[in-house]
Amino acid sequence: MAQARLPIYYQRLGVPDTLNGRFVVLSLHLFAVLHRLKGAGGQEAATASAMAQALSDRFAADMETVLREIGTGDLAVPKKVRKLVAEGAGLLEGYERAVAEGSDVLEVAIADALPLDNGAARAASAKLTPYVNEVLQELSAQPLHAFCAGRVCFPKISGE
Repeated sequence: MAQARLPIYYQRLGVPDTLNGRFVVLSLHLFAVLHRLKGAGGQEAATASAMAQALSDRFAADMETVLREIGTGDLAVPKKVRKLVAEGAGLLEGYERAVAEGSDVLEVAIADALPLDNGAARAASAKLTPYVNEVLQELSAQPLHAFCAGRVCFPKISGE
């Protein structure tokens, strides 16, 4: 979550500093970590699966907290959380398919997710996609035990 809060996404890469813009950036980072966990095999598979579930549960709990903080009424929170979780799952599935198909497809998937008009979304996505690819590459090299200890190292993001 801390990585998704960095101002560079909103100040220099063209992502709108809105609830929806922040949700997209958060979902990209969540996707990258879950993608790494999904790639664990052998003896690490069960640990990675449990960690992925715990991370997904934490994501849902954090969405509930955010909704309450912005003033969503108690009765509406569960419905909105379900909607956000479903939207997040859709984004994650789309990113997974896009990564399997290649960088150009990932760039389109990111642009489609951004709450911007087409031109601005394409421009922001063109800046975000190389970073996402670098994140995927770096996370794949990090040991699972580091993830379990809460130590996920993201690469430095360039603002240009």
